[in-house]
Amino acid sequence: MDEKTADLRDLFVDTTGSESVTERQDAARGTLIDSDEASVDATALDLVAAMRERYGFSTDLDNAAYVLVARGRFEDDDDAETAAALRDALDEREEADIDPTDVDAETVRKMRLDLHLVRDADREADSDGAGDDFAYADLKRLTGAGNSIVECAAELGATPDRVARYAAVARTDIASTRANDRFRDTFRDLFTDADIEGSLASDAREDGLKEATEDIETDVSL
Repeated sequence: MDEKTADLRDLFVDTTGSESVTERQDAARGTLIDSDEASVDATALDLVAAMRERYGFSTDLDNAAYVLVARGRFEDDDDAETAAALRDALDEREEADIDPTDVDAETVRKMRLDLHLVRDADREADSDGAGDDFAYADLKRLTGAGNSIVECAAELGATPDRVARYAAVARTDIASTRANDRFRDTFRDLFTDADIEGSLASDAREDGLKEATEDIETDVSL
């Protein structure tokens, strides 16, 4: 296990336990001696919970697992590295939401999309060497117009399976845009300002969470 994988595993273990997420979040916000790192984790858990309520998630993994995936994204770990950390973390839990052997890079990719954390490589429908290239922008336009996978495939001259993979990215981009990219940007702020300490950083995180979730009741279903 490399150092990054070990760090991600430890984060996951630290943010899971017998107490409920709400109890941990309340404690993190109400205890002055809590570390800045604990504040980041508590806010990230709040944000994941809000996204789960608003959109629904594609895996059965819990909120702490999603926090691990979000952190891995902004620490520049690839999906395989994050999956390895997640498997190790699940192995150390008495009860897991999913069999650790079922967690792979594709699982992490789905979790990233649930969190609106799209990588540039996720959009490379015209250069992945599959042989039936198409422009991602065209698929996004067709998806946004309400076309089915089969209809998009016919229009683009590509296989439905391949179109479906990129359509999942398109739906994520559309949902993120409709939310003004607030969830994505709040995760970025959380996990890329580790050098900022004190109440200013904490206040900024809380403000970002409030802004990201202020329209939680808005219907953004596709």
